[in-house]
Amino acid sequence: MIEARNLTKTFKDKKRGVITAVNDVSFTCRPGQIYGLLGANGAGKTTTLRLLATLLQPTSGVARLAGFDAATEANQVRAHVGFLAASTALYGRLTAREMITYFGRLNGLADATIKERLNRLAAELDMRDFLDRRCEKFSTGMKQKTSIARTLIHDPAVMIFDEPTLGLDVMTARSIVKFVRDCRDRGKTVIYSTHVMSEVERICDIIGIIHDGRLVAEGTLAELRQRFGETDMEEIFIKAVGGEAALTAALKN
Repeated sequence: MIEARNLTKTFKDKKRGVITAVNDVSFTCRPGQIYGLLGANGAGKTTTLRLLATLLQPTSGVARLAGFDAATEANQVRAHVGFLAASTALYGRLTAREMITYFGRLNGLADATIKERLNRLAAELDMRDFLDRRCEKFSTGMKQKTSIARTLIHDPAVMIFDEPTLGLDVMTARSIVKFVRDCRDRGKTVIYSTHVMSEVERICDIIGIIHDGRLVAEGTLAELRQRFGETDMEEIFIKAVGGEAALTAALKN
């Protein structure tokens, strides 16, 4: 399970002073759920994910993942979490198989276990045709599938996806969305961040909307539709953040 309680993260900027990127954010995601975390660029979404993944320390508040405190038990959290960052890079001279195997070994897996899990992931992500090609020759979709496989080779209970379909063609995006849904169906705890509202409508069990560092709305799709009087997720999002004017002002800051 993922539990965030009053998470706050501030940064100091020479020109702007103290900046609050995440402001008192609390939510819960349980096994067998996909929690969709939505927010415009600069809203605090990625900072929240990095706090959960132990890449940043919170200024205040607590995050617990798989029963471990992200601040004081970071190594245990990392052993149980797979985090796909939006800016993940690959070693160009390695093949996909070598890349995934390398990360399996970093996670302390035996070679036999790596082989079995790698084959399963390659089948689920439709990677078998390029497993033994160098990453430097890959398309965007091939790179993303390889990044997902290396992120999940240790079979973590908790999965965090930050913009997993960004820049992908329709067919590749569909296969990744299906893979994420299958992870949920196997009982994984999943946080899914995206700007693609149709993906949110299709796969997210709970949706949280973050704006200006705060969680301004949360609920199932049906609950959000009822609360905001809209059926379209994009319109719900705009209303939740205070309308077009508020969103435009936030993007300028």
